[in-house]
Amino acid sequence: MEDTQQNNKHALEPGQEAAKAAILAECDKLATAGVTFVAVHFDGCGDSGATGDVKCYDSEQYAWGDFDPVNYEASHLQDHFEAFVPFGYEDNCGGFGDVVLDVHARKLTVERDDRFEDYTTTTYEV
Repeated sequence: MEDTQQNNKHALEPGQEAAKAAILAECDKLATAGVTFVAVHFDGCGDSGATGDVKCYDSEQYAWGDFDPVNYEASHLQDHFEAFVPFGYEDNCGGFGDVVLDVHARKLTVERDDRFEDYTTTTYEV
């Protein structure tokens, strides 16, 4: 598995700038409620995909499916998080990943995993 994490800032579109500002503006409220991470998971293939609901966590780290979400109403952030779901992640073999807010660090990251098909050819005389 290849890890191509990039630490450089990705240029944002104007709508994404506004979405990021709206998300970061919620950090104090989230921290006061004990929320440490807020995330949206996306998954798709064959030219169709789905984005999950915004979920909040009180764990020391975030890993999709590893922790149970806490009961905190954050649905008003759904559209803002969806602004960062990568375009085309569902094309062909598809992909999946997460848009994650680290509340204490005030850091928003997108992790995208792409699926692909591979093949090898073996030719021999019999």
